[in-house]
Amino acid sequence: MTEYGIHASHEQIPPGALLEAVVAAEHAGFSAAMCSDHFSPWSARQGQSGFAWSWLGAALQATNLSFGVVNAPGQRYHPAIIAQAIGTLGSMFPGRFWTALGTGEFSNEHITGGKWPRKEVRNARLRESVDVIRDLLDGAEVSRDGLITVDRARLWTRPETPPPLIGAAVSVETARWCAEWADGLVTVNAPEPHLREMIGAYREAGGRGPVCLQVHLSWAPTEEEAEAIAYDQWRGNIFAPPVCWDLATAEEFDVVAENVTVEQVARVVNISADPDRHTELLRGYAGLGFDRIYLHHVGQDLMPFIETFGAKVLPNLR
Repeated sequence: MTEYGIHASHEQIPPGALLEAVVAAEHAGFSAAMCSDHFSPWSARQGQSGFAWSWLGAALQATNLSFGVVNAPGQRYHPAIIAQAIGTLGSMFPGRFWTALGTGEFSNEHITGGKWPRKEVRNARLRESVDVIRDLLDGAEVSRDGLITVDRARLWTRPETPPPLIGAAVSVETARWCAEWADGLVTVNAPEPHLREMIGAYREAGGRGPVCLQVHLSWAPTEEEAEAIAYDQWRGNIFAPPVCWDLATAEEFDVVAENVTVEQVARVVNISADPDRHTELLRGYAGLGFDRIYLHHVGQDLMPFIETFGAKVLPNLR
């Protein structure tokens, strides 16, 4: 049976309010959660970007939910530091934490002043980072001299069972590549044929573990309100790679999104005031074979969404 969770967007909501929201989500019937790990929001209108790792400790303590985070090791974060963070949370909350690893976006990674590598170099850097993290979580002393440099690192605090390292992908090619190293796959909503092809590529290449989906949606009591929320908060997020990978600041995203229409936003956000319509769409995703589906209401006030979906959507999905 597909598990339904909530996505916590640090770019949009202050961390205190986000903590209150995931506590409310558990009470409303959501059984899992995941969050972003940004230094910068996608738009100045979003206006937030809390530190995911300190927040995760509070969220895991405040709930009984499982939690995941999408992280890009290799530039802003050294993979040895990420391994230590994973090891600590895994030790404190056994069996409840996972990390999805991807190559990141320039908007978050440029802050350290380093060059933004070509995509193939970022892939190679991620692959080296995964090996460093796995070896450290397995208890090895690690030294490396490659795209990632490590000198005699060892994790002194580790969980008995290393938390899963999930592959983050938006393309079929990347999904197939993730099968080489990942304990599962996570992607975002897209047309069903594309999602079906991604799942097939991952499984056919030997991919193990759960396949997970983050669904961007906008709900409000009226269609006009739902459209307005999605347009205000998510119109800078409609651009396919490499645009979304290579812009540097929230202000740049706002400039390129000046002429975006509501119709364009609706191609990447499921917009509807009808809970039954959202239920139908989520059933369709589950039918593709996703083991976990994380719902991301793109508005900044999560409580009405949590209450409505807890009462009118989740019970019908189960």
